Amino acid sequence: MPISRRAVALLLPLTLAAASAYALSLADLSNQDASGGLKAALEKGSSLAVSKLGAENGFLNNEKVRIPLPKILEQARPLLKMTGKGQQLDDLVVQMNHAAEAAVPMAKPLLMDAVKSMSITDAKNILTGGDTSVTDFFREKTSPKLAVQFLPIVKKVTDRSDLANKYNTAMAMAPKLGVLAKDQATVEGYVTQRALDGLYTMIGEEEKAIRADPLGAGSKLIGKVFGALK
Repeated sequence: MPISRRAVALLLPLTLAAASAYALSLADLSNQDASGGLKAALEKGSSLAVSKLGAENGFLNNEKVRIPLPKILEQARPLLKMTGKGQQLDDLVVQMNHAAEAAVPMAKPLLMDAVKSMSITDAKNILTGGDTSVTDFFREKTSPKLAVQFLPIVKKVTDRSDLANKYNTAMAMAPKLGVLAKDQATVEGYVTQRALDGLYTMIGEEEKAIRADPLGAGSKLIGKVFGALK
């Protein structure tokens, strides 16, 4: 049923009042509160994400971040199973996820450094930038360095797989021929990228939880800052 003009006239002042209250609640935050509350939230969310993923089977048992086989191997699974390599495929999935699990704890120092380097302007922009602005901030600040740190740790684990070594050998020329994405040219490169994606996915989950229930985050300052956005 269409809203009558009278109803609009009655609702408009309430809507404007609500918008005004929202703006004032943000304006009333001091720079120190905005920065401090956001830094506390970032530290909490990123630490939780790292601890969950770095735990035993943190990737393998989490459907949101579990790392599947590279697409080309998954497509070849029926043929490989016929040649007796089905178990090797299953073992490789486990090893890939354990490799990501082993690498993720290395992220914590860089994530904390990103928090410490955040300016007051960064804080204000993040607070008003949408539901994934924290995650986007971390991805921008840490992704290249984390990729460099993750790769050797992942490789140390995936090198134990004979199938991974055969895959790398077979795919060595594929990127040059343009038939395979660069991030799937090696198992360790593929896992490194998926590990980073999983990390930012879980940081995003923690960010959404804090935004949805800031008072439940266990910090008065986080509650004050994120509560002002509700």
